[in-house]
Amino acid sequence: MSDLLERLRERGWRLTSQRRVVAEVLDGDHVHLTADEVHARAAERLPEISRATVYNTLGELVTLGEVVEVATDGRAKRYDPNAHRPHQHLVCTGCGTIRDVHPAGDPLADLPSEQRFGFTVSGAEITYRGLCPECAR
Repeated sequence: MSDLLERLRERGWRLTSQRRVVAEVLDGDHVHLTADEVHARAAERLPEISRATVYNTLGELVTLGEVVEVATDGRAKRYDPNAHRPHQHLVCTGCGTIRDVHPAGDPLADLPSEQRFGFTVSGAEITYRGLCPECAR
């Protein structure tokens, strides 16, 4: 489970009712919603929330490093609240569903030094692709 709300409180980020509802919508395990999906879910809880407020809040959360923007295969960007837990993504090439996965091993250690071309490597993003059970039918 994501601990987004707790992290935001610890940072002293001002949680207005609009910001709170966006954070609540994003808070959870395997949540990778588009901005429009965040807006739709937030509007169910707070009907007066505007699309602009949702976009601005998502931008602030990304800037703070509390949410990661995930873009795959030219589809709409999605927002991942699990920004502080190392993980990779499993993406359905049919419907675009994204799941967090935690493979064993360290992708940085798996890159041989001769393949680093002198880079000081600080991170790795690996995306696994395939069909989810629904699309595979």
